[in-house]
Amino acid sequence: RFCLLFLLASLPTMAAGEEIAPALQDSWGDFWLFRFFVNAAGYASIVVPGFLLIQYFKRRNYLETGRGICFPVIKSCVFGSEVKSVHQDDGSLPPRAEPTESSTARQVFKLLFCATGLQASYLTWGVLQERVMTRTYGATETDPGEKFKDSQFLVFMNRILAFTVAGLYCALTKQPRHGAPMYKYSFASLSNILSSWCQYEALKYISFPTQVLAKASKVIPVMMMGKLVSRKSYEYWEYLTAALISVGVSMFLLSSAPNRTVSTVTTFSGIVLLAGYIIFDSFTSNWQDALFTYKMSPVQMMFGVNVFSCLFTVGSLLEQGALLESLRFMARHSEFTAHAVLLSVCSACGQLFIFYTINQFGAAVFTIIMTLRQAFAILLSCLIYGHTVTVVGGLGIAVVFMALFLRVYARSRMKKRSKKLPPGETPVQKV
Repeated sequence: RFCLLFLLASLPTMAAGEEIAPALQDSWGDFWLFRFFVNAAGYASIVVPGFLLIQYFKRRNYLETGRGICFPVIKSCVFGSEVKSVHQDDGSLPPRAEPTESSTARQVFKLLFCATGLQASYLTWGVLQERVMTRTYGATETDPGEKFKDSQFLVFMNRILAFTVAGLYCALTKQPRHGAPMYKYSFASLSNILSSWCQYEALKYISFPTQVLAKASKVIPVMMMGKLVSRKSYEYWEYLTAALISVGVSMFLLSSAPNRTVSTVTTFSGIVLLAGYIIFDSFTSNWQDALFTYKMSPVQMMFGVNVFSCLFTVGSLLEQGALLESLRFMARHSEFTAHAVLLSVCSACGQLFIFYTINQFGAAVFTIIMTLRQAFAILLSCLIYGHTVTVVGGLGIAVVFMALFLRVYARSRMKKRSKKLPPGETPVQKV
């Protein structure tokens, strides 16, 4: 009933309150809510039989009664070794390498390498993402060209390359003994697919700078959920920075430019899709944190999640007949092929740079680099694609990033202070 009411409520808004580009109004098959349910049905056709099989093997007590050539595969997928770390931190990131006095120049070089790699990977990824989802291919003087509309195929391209890179890395390097049941990766995989799909789809309705600022303001719903559900306590500076972020985002969204085009209008659909991205992405990170209680490396996590991501997306694409259609689009437009491949390469390389940067310099340095990347991404998008930002909107962007840097500084100060606390005291929980 909720889905039906949501659909009925959104249709009049789409029809009357939004200006949608003609390319998005070709048919009901291009309506994002319809595509979402079709994709979800495709995933359910894999999830439901898998769930029934898992329940069947558990009820049969397969660990004691199972034999044969399939026993190791079923044991790994359904049961695992069930060996967890005593402390959650034991199964997360490997110990961070501490710099020595004699290697200062080397550490500076590593930091420049990490910063350059992250900036190049994700700035290129952002530019290509906006190009693929908002521009046409094959346009001539007589032909307006055509847009690529299937966001799920782009998710599949990203995941299959990430799966390949992570698999090769695990095969060529020594990794911890794997203990988690493989099926547990499917939860994070499913939410990761849906969050990525919402991210791509949202660009059909909102501008890229708006999307970046929405990601930056993700801390606000996280704090609200922690307060309402988990009764968490927060420091005064966390409330202050959250308020500054909300003010900055509001200034940007409410500022109006006289020559603002359809592509930069923040629509109802774009807001809903961004909300979906934030919700699914928050679940992904929390579920992955829970999985790290097993002894595993981040690359093993990357491999396990992307195995199921490839399975879900290719299954759904084949059921819809969209895989062959997307491949035919690639065959018609070589430029799109190059963009899609480069998009996947940047996504996979970016994940590896994330793991390496956190391992070498910690989460605070990584957060600073990625916050700068968000600011550069907005600037680059405005320069390349001509998004207009008013003076008020620019001030709003500045307020958001000032608040983000303030959070990083305050958190690092609180972390240092918590190390000096007496043994019986614990610091206030952070987000």
